[in-house]
Order: sequence, then structure tokens, then C-alpha cells
Amino acid sequence: MRPLDAGLPYLSVEYARRGFLQQMTTGLAGVALARMLSDDKALASATALHYPAKAKQVLQIFCPGAASHVDLWDHKPMLEKFHDTPMPGADSEVTFQGKNGNLMKSPWPFIAAGQSGKMISSMLPNMARHVDDMAFIHSMTSRTNTHGPGCIAMNSCFTREGFPSAGSWVSYALGSMNENLPTYVAIQDVRGEPPNGKANWSNGFLSAKYQAVTMAAQQPLRNLDTPSVISDEKERATRDLLAKLNSQHASLHPGNDELGARMAAYELAAKMQLAAPKVSDLSQEPKHIHDLYCTNDSNNLKASYAKNCLLARRLLEQGVRFVSLYCASRASSVDGLLNWDAHKTLKADYERHCPIFDEPTAALLTDLKQRGLLNDVLVVWCTEFGRMPTHQEGTSGRDHNPDAFTTWMMGAGVKGGVSHGSTDDFGRRSVQDVTTVYDFYATVLKLLGIDHEKLTYYHNGAKRRLTDVHGHAIDRILVS
Repeated sequence: MRPLDAGLPYLSVEYARRGFLQQMTTGLAGVALARMLSDDKALASATALHYPAKAKQVLQIFCPGAASHVDLWDHKPMLEKFHDTPMPGADSEVTFQGKNGNLMKSPWPFIAAGQSGKMISSMLPNMARHVDDMAFIHSMTSRTNTHGPGCIAMNSCFTREGFPSAGSWVSYALGSMNENLPTYVAIQDVRGEPPNGKANWSNGFLSAKYQAVTMAAQQPLRNLDTPSVISDEKERATRDLLAKLNSQHASLHPGNDELGARMAAYELAAKMQLAAPKVSDLSQEPKHIHDLYCTNDSNNLKASYAKNCLLARRLLEQGVRFVSLYCASRASSVDGLLNWDAHKTLKADYERHCPIFDEPTAALLTDLKQRGLLNDVLVVWCTEFGRMPTHQEGTSGRDHNPDAFTTWMMGAGVKGGVSHGSTDDFGRRSVQDVTTVYDFYATVLKLLGIDHEKLTYYHNGAKRRLTDVHGHAIDRILVS
């Protein structure tokens, strides 16, 4: 049994539950009490919060493949001025796929957007409407230049598998807002899973009930419908019998997290038979909402992503605590075809990806705002690292750059129309207010009311936390 963590009162509740169950005999009363004590809402008491919470939910929008900061968000006039000339100090530069060529300006002009005059790529005209609500972090860095570890690091702060994702930590800390739906949902792109797949939303060493449930508009949850040959009476009787068998088995195996998580998953599945089909039924939305999101666009990839954006809004509206929305998937044998990994033909690749991403994502942000959901929802945009300001030798694409990239936040508790940190003149390295993924998630947790140093879980002899032993909240981008 792990020691009590005085910093988190809700952890003490968990120990009390375990100790109490070990003393309980079999019987439905004991199981009912265990169910009450294990209710996520009980764990998420107000005393567990370390700060006044500005946000209650998180929407993470993730573009796998290392979306280029210098072509989307980070305007570099010097790239235009010195286009097709050697980058200073480039003689010693050898990056992920080898030697680099000369500096390469973005294929598209940047435009001044919003009252803040933020410079943003002309390839994102719809996202440009939201810049005054966004806080850009232009000085992000990664510990890896490889997609799989990079995606995992941007989700869990570790480059190795086996550590809980941010969504799992938030679920563990704050629990459910709707007991009929999952606390944490990962929405996969129609093109497939991101690099390293399910490890991006893994529960790691936390209980299995904190991993994400995967959903997508194109892939409804399977096996939710009761077969027509089974009557409602038989279904209830089966569930009652299963509950009795589970209670007897649980009393014989106290402290078995995997067993408890499995039982909780089946209970949730039963509740989701009614709730999940309803929340995923996009036909309930009026025509003007479908038009806003472009769910019927002639570009099938754009329409599919748009439907996932609409599904994300519906999940947040119903109280899902953490939603991860992916735009693109794993790398393919042809670089840049399925995700933002534009090694060879950046212009053609991004002219394919930007229209898929731009209008539906902007519609999602507009919809969240007009419904008042941004009062409670924190939106964060992520990618795993950046790209070089040069072109790869012999190509018109860019190689990996872990030393500089951009992320942004908006919504609950975030100061809009600001930028934090900066890269050098060419976007090669972060040089001012250099930021890490630890800082990024320390900020996310603070907005949720949690001190990232106090959210811990005792595992293998150490108090583990999302931010490892690092991280400082970026207070400059937060509303005071």
C-alpha cells in the first residue's frame, strides 16, 4: 500500500476505501458502499484543488507529424529576406534525415489578423479570426526529434511509453462530470491513429479506468446495442446477476485495481448504451451547424474531420472532462501524405492539410464561444515538435526541429491576443523564455486548479507526477 499524500486530500479517500473494503464481508451492501466511495465525484472535492479553478474541461487539438511553426504561426521576415541563402552556422547542422540546404521562406505570405495584428499564415484564414482569443507559445522545445516519442512526450511529458497521458492525470485528479459518459475521450482521425497509437492516451501506471475511450464520428462505439432477441427483462436480470457475481469476486480480491477498473468499465458501458448513441448522433444538429463545420464538404477528409470537431463539441457540452481531437495520423511511406510530416514537398502537403484543418477547427472554436463553453473549457493546440527553416538537401520540404515550435491556448483563464517566448531570426531555435512540455502542462493543471507538484501517484518507489521533476506555469498568458 502506498503512503498517504497529504498534498492531495482525495488520495486519502482512496486509501480509506481500500482499507475499509479489506475489512468488509461479501454482500451487496459492501459493494454499494464501495461504489459510493469510488465515485469520481467524491474524489474531486473542492478541498482537492490548490488554486481557484479557471477551467473545468480541456479540449486538446493535436496535429501529428510536426506541423511547421515557420509556415503556420511563427512569422519570420528574415526567412523571406535571406531565402535560398545558407543559414549562418549551417555547415555543422545534421538533422533527422541528414544534410540541410539553404534557408527556405514559407511558400505562402503571412497576414496581420485581429485587433492584435498577429501575423498568421494566409493558409489559415478562418483560424485567423480567433487570434485575439489565443495565447501563443512560440518558444516550445522537445527532448526528441522522432515522431513516436515526440507525440508521447507532448501527451505525457515522457518520451518512453508506460507513463500516464495528461488526460489520464486530469481524470485521476478531477473525476467525472457525467457518470453516463467517459471522463476522457480520444477522437481519432479518419486516416488512422497518431504515431505510437494508443500510447498517446494511455493510463500508464494509473488505474485502467483513467485511460481514454476512443471514439470518432466515422466509427461509433461498437457493441452498445442490445440484440433484438434479448428482452429488457432478461437484460436487467443478467445485469443483476452479474453485479452479484462481481461483488462476490471483488470481496475476495481487495485492492485489485485492474479488476475494479474492468467492473467500472462494464458499468460505464451499460450507461453508455443510452448516452453514447445520443451524443454521437450528429443528425440532431441543425443544418446551419453542419454548414458551419463543413460536415458535408466535397473533400471527404475535411468532412470527416469536421464531423469529429462537431462530436468534440457535443462531448464537451455533455460534460466530458478531457477530449483529445486528432487532425491527421501516422506517417506514411510517402512523407506528408497522412500527416504534417512534410520532408519532401511541403507546399503540396500543406495545401492538402491546411484546408482540412482550418475551417472545421475555426468553426469548433466559434461554436464553443457562442455557446459560452469557453467559460469552462480550456482549448490547447499541440504538435510534437517543429521543422527546420531550411529545406532538406535535394527536396522542397523541411526536416525535424525539436529546438523550436509553437503551441497555443485559448478559453477558460487564458489571456487572449498575447505571445510568449520567441525563436531566433530564422525560427531555428527557441531563444527567449524557452518553454518545455513540463511548463505547458504545469500551466494546464494550474488553470484546472491543480498544483502540478502536488498531483502525485506513488509507483515503484517514487512519487510520480505528470511533469516529472520539472515545470513552471506560464503565468504571463493567464488571466490574473
